[in-house]
Amino acid sequence: MKTRIKICGLTRDEDVDAAVAAGADAIGFVFYPPSPRFVNPQRAAELARRIPPFVDVVGLFVNEAPEIVRAVCEALPINVLQFHGDEDADYCRQFARPYLRAARVRPGLDLVEFAGSFPDARGLLLDAFVEGYGGGGHVFDWTLIPPNLPSYLVLSGGLTADNVGDAVRRVRPVAVDVSSGVEASKGIKDHSKIAAFVAAVRKADESI
Repeated sequence: MKTRIKICGLTRDEDVDAAVAAGADAIGFVFYPPSPRFVNPQRAAELARRIPPFVDVVGLFVNEAPEIVRAVCEALPINVLQFHGDEDADYCRQFARPYLRAARVRPGLDLVEFAGSFPDARGLLLDAFVEGYGGGGHVFDWTLIPPNLPSYLVLSGGLTADNVGDAVRRVRPVAVDVSSGVEASKGIKDHSKIAAFVAAVRKADESI
């Protein structure tokens, strides 16, 4: 099965173009103001116009007021919502959009129980646990992922072109999500890193 690829945290026209040209399946915009990758809805709408049909537009939020999420959904064609804060299932489902629920993986977190708390989520996104929100570009221990997760698995957390092939072969996620691993600096993507990342995923797919 083809592993889907999401490039997240895009802020520039040329970076969106590079991700699309490399073959990304989804483009992620960060609507969390403290993030250096934050874009406002107006800027995200401009960027989204560069995204062709059948490439998903994903909006990332952290404990945001529902009216802000709705305003973003009205401003641009969001296909999938991605929640990284303390949102519960009732919060996540109120927007009538497919959503991913992020879990910050650490020893002691019961991922099966966590996934069961979001039965209507499109998938569970696993990221590294750090103070605050987001994975901080860190890889977590993939052996903490149970084999019986009742949810589609999206793998994130410190992925790069150098380790994503191993991740795909070992974890077999339905999708991988990368941000800092394809950057020149925070919020500025490196186009050669994007191309290398996508190529590494496709090579791993061929070897499975």
